[in-house]
Amino acid sequence: MLSYDFIVYVVIGFAAQLVDGALGMAYGVTASSLLLGVGVPPALSSATVHAAECFTTGTSAISHHAFGNIDKHLFRRLLLPGMLGAAVGAYVLVHLPGDAIKPWIAGYLLVMGLVIIAKGFRELTSKRVTSHLIPLGFFGALVDAIGGGGWGPVVTSNLLARGNEARFTIGTVNAVEFFVTVTASLVFLMTLGISHWQIVVGLALGGVAAAPIGGWLVKRLHARWLLVVVGLLVVGLSTRTLYLHFAA
Repeated sequence: MLSYDFIVYVVIGFAAQLVDGALGMAYGVTASSLLLGVGVPPALSSATVHAAECFTTGTSAISHHAFGNIDKHLFRRLLLPGMLGAAVGAYVLVHLPGDAIKPWIAGYLLVMGLVIIAKGFRELTSKRVTSHLIPLGFFGALVDAIGGGGWGPVVTSNLLARGNEARFTIGTVNAVEFFVTVTASLVFLMTLGISHWQIVVGLALGGVAAAPIGGWLVKRLHARWLLVVVGLLVVGLSTRTLYLHFAA
């Protein structure tokens, strides 16, 4: 268990969860990218990241609750649509490839990222977004399950672009993500199975250790800087997805 590879998986899990906990997105994309970089095959990377997220998102949800970062109304409105979208998306992915929709999702996220960055440089006027949460939760979870990531980028970026307060948006979306991930993972487990538990355990341990730090950071970082950093992250990830798709 304490091999060099296992330590690398722990570090990857820590880094990915630190980004996700502080910015409300990108655990899957960060972890998958780093795993691919150290030679883990794409299919194995996706399966193990989803399994590890069951542990990391749970710890992240507890941390955000402890730091008071969760809007209960927003949580309830996103929960059931998110779980349903995750189940449908995981089932669809087993039968259909998700690569075809990736450039469309990336284009949407690129626009959302630019909107968020623009808001970061304007006068902040936070409001509580309550409309269209059910389709947003369903769509975000559907994209996450089919594309191997996207719950945070789709849901968080949309809510921030519409003016929702950064701290409560990030905390709440992270909390709902636990239930979304568990739902998708159960469907994957029943249809595909799971293997290579060394990677799963390493990612989970690193993520669990980083989760409280992310919850602490999001409470203390200034909302303007959170918006700019989240926007830049969304634009960067979307641009990378588009480049990889059209360069292939």
